[in-house]
Amino acid sequence: MAGIFKAYDIRGLYPEKINGAVAEKVGRAFAAVTGIRHAVVGRDMRDSSTELFEGLVCGLTVSGVDVTDIGSCSTPILYYSVGTLKADGGVMITASHNPGCWNGLKLCLKDAFPISRSNGLKEIEQSFLLDQYKDSAVCGSIRQMDMTEEYGRFIRHFAKFDGKKPKVVCDFGNGMGRWEIAGVRDLFDLIPMYEEPDGSFPNHEANPLNFETLQDLQAKVLETGADFGIAFDGDADRCGFVDDRGEIISMDLFTALIASDILKDTGPAVILYDLRSSHAVPEYISEHGGTPVMTPVGHSFIKKKMRETGAAFAGELSGHYYFRENFCAESQALALVKFANLLCRSGKSAGELTEPLRRYFSTGELNFEVHDISAVLQKIKDIYSVDGELFELDGISGEYGDWRFNVRSSNTEPLLRLMVEADTEEKMKMHRDRLISVISGSFL
Repeated sequence: MAGIFKAYDIRGLYPEKINGAVAEKVGRAFAAVTGIRHAVVGRDMRDSSTELFEGLVCGLTVSGVDVTDIGSCSTPILYYSVGTLKADGGVMITASHNPGCWNGLKLCLKDAFPISRSNGLKEIEQSFLLDQYKDSAVCGSIRQMDMTEEYGRFIRHFAKFDGKKPKVVCDFGNGMGRWEIAGVRDLFDLIPMYEEPDGSFPNHEANPLNFETLQDLQAKVLETGADFGIAFDGDADRCGFVDDRGEIISMDLFTALIASDILKDTGPAVILYDLRSSHAVPEYISEHGGTPVMTPVGHSFIKKKMRETGAAFAGELSGHYYFRENFCAESQALALVKFANLLCRSGKSAGELTEPLRRYFSTGELNFEVHDISAVLQKIKDIYSVDGELFELDGISGEYGDWRFNVRSSNTEPLLRLMVEADTEEKMKMHRDRLISVISGSFL
């Protein structure tokens, strides 16, 4: 059973690896390790989520934890609810973009602070495996609340469209995006796609990081003449955007765009970006009066860094966008609203706004299965430390003036990930091919 405990959450095949009985034990272990007394619980649209909810709540309440059940919701709404209701913690029942035969649990503490292997998930796993918990003398209570409307009011507060109504195509991917933007959809001339919740994901994988899943959205934007398009992942804590020309806006470049709008309101502020991002991102943040700060990959690292630095905003290449206003957690509805703000304020199209950021040529993130990841990393370190500056914030990164790279082991899969960027496409391909040749000696 230990295989269901990942770097950032608990996830596995239903019902073989995760089911109601497993969820009950997780609830008990969560309570035993953290000592929480009040937890908010939400769930996605998967058929199995109801069974997991019932098991989880049983485990929590027999441990003396009071539960606020917010029903079906997006993951950002769960985070908002934990912070707003001043709960000790929360659990979102979801397997995100994984196929419908999967399900899982995302855990957080007070103010939506995430639990990962570095700050409690490992201990919860041990408690789970060793049955190290006991029933409370007094069972916890259960109450129901719908937080969707309140979350919508919170998001509306940030809309500054000046009477305009942007035309937007929205690919819900049959997931929880309809809950995420329920409170603001009337602000847009919205053209929905695949809106009906369906945990089998009948149209495409709900994963905007897989650009193949954006093809329908791109076509619909061009067909309708929309201002832009947005696509959500399964639990709506990630999203991807397409401009008015039907071109995908790389998620790191989107971070820079939103940062520029936020900095107009906040003045000078810290903005975080993950180390896979284009060099155009910190350049653009600086040009707009912000202080760019690079972070490792992973939401637990980023949310911690946001609190340490007081950052106003953070973005990841994976499409996670984090806002100080939502307890340093994701809010893709807020990303949507702030992008619309930027278009309305600037008077420019999405394509015109993005064009100045397309300064460099990048491979994107390439994945490799290798025999010995640590050996490959050491080999790259030995070769590339001669020519330029290396640093090890997350894996190995190199900066060489007119080109740069990062190679790191995945936090969630047994893979080595490579990103190369250069001033010209020719340089990018040359350095990409050389690095792949170094890695290739350890291909499976």
